[in-house]
Amino acid sequence: MLNEGLALMATGMGTVFSFLVILWFSVSIMGKVVLYLNKIFPEEVTNKPVLVNTDSNNDVEIAVAIAAAKYRNN
Repeated sequence: MLNEGLALMATGMGTVFSFLVILWFSVSIMGKVVLYLNKIFPEEVTNKPVLVNTDSNNDVEIAVAIAAAKYRNN
């Protein structure tokens, strides 16, 4: 009975190890394929304007929101 358990364990671990090795090879090959395809079909780079908030202090907006909430509750 112990031998059957060990054989079952070895079979299961061998199956999982084989699957992980196949997965590792397929992921590494896919990475190389994607790099190759990226050289053939590069993505277009668009320069979008970046909106910069010059007023980084939002205390006034927060104070107005708090005042409106207090006024509404009264």
